[in-house]
Amino acid sequence: MSTLILALAAGAVVGLALGALGGGGSVLAVPALIYLLGFDPVDATTASLVIVTVTSLTALYGHARAGNVRWKAGALFAAAGVLPAAAAGAAASRLPQPVLTAAFAVVAGVAAAGMLRPARAEGERTAAVRPARAAGAGAGLGALTGLLGVGGGFLAVPALVTVVSLEMRAAVGTSLLVISANSVAALAVRGAATTGVEWAVVGPFVAAAVLGARDGRRLADRVSGAALRRVFAFALLAVAAFMLADALL
Repeated sequence: MSTLILALAAGAVVGLALGALGGGGSVLAVPALIYLLGFDPVDATTASLVIVTVTSLTALYGHARAGNVRWKAGALFAAAGVLPAAAAGAAASRLPQPVLTAAFAVVAGVAAAGMLRPARAEGERTAAVRPARAAGAGAGLGALTGLLGVGGGFLAVPALVTVVSLEMRAAVGTSLLVISANSVAALAVRGAATTGVEWAVVGPFVAAAVLGARDGRRLADRVSGAALRRVFAFALLAVAAFMLADALL
């Protein structure tokens, strides 16, 4: 019963972050799965991919209905990341656990730094799409998703704004298409290399995350985005420091 309660609580927090900030929830999901629910790093990143896929597809539906998804641009960006996501997903099971933990800590720190930086103005978008840069950014995001089980929304949204020249609202909606495609590719490879997902834990986690995302959207309407991002960033920095110390000691 305690495991179920922890899964529900962790899922609610992850969903709250996703709903309030539009991304970054999976960066909290992996530490929660490892340190609260007893998963090893490889199984935690696989379970996180399930969580990312379900929550991203759920959110994608809403953004698509609102007309915020640029399907052609998203498909091209995602296509560059599918093979790297699959390859990285296969490699993850062969890496030592401390290496995965340390790598995840670094990514959490980068995400926190991105949250603390001032948001770019709409007028600062690049004027034209650069195909080579778009392909490189898509491939890098796919590899990150496959290896560490994170959706990478905190990287996908800025990339879609600066490289693909989308406005912010369209970038958020389109990033969900990219994240979903990368997560499915990574899961397809990991399915044969893992012992299976613990649905008794992951199922409640996902359900709580989906419900928490609704409350997060309401919270975003009441609290300034800058304040939410600062709180989330400092929480991520604490998580990153703890995980890095755990990997090195």
